[in-house]
Amino acid sequence: MKRDYSMENSIKLQPVISEKSYALANAENKYTFEVDTNVTKIDIKNEVSRKYKVKVLNVNVVTQPGKMKRDWIRRRTYRRQDTKKAIVKLKKGDKIEEFLNI
Repeated sequence: MKRDYSMENSIKLQPVISEKSYALANAENKYTFEVDTNVTKIDIKNEVSRKYKVKVLNVNVVTQPGKMKRDWIRRRTYRRQDTKKAIVKLKKGDKIEEFLNI
């Protein structure tokens, strides 16, 4: 099933701001983004290429399961929503200036 992400229906690419993500960006030219859980690697690659005008070599995806939380008032346990991070490696020489200026 092919998805069409046009300009008004683009996927969410939120940069992850942490020491580890900045170290990866500076040392290995890898940038970390938080994405929706139903987005594929191909969609992420196409969106990063279109939005930042860079060449993407590969995309690694990490799905972090949501934590179990306890509501002490209602005496219920529930699970928070899963999160998905994409680590995008760019071609040597390409940079995302927006990411490093946050």
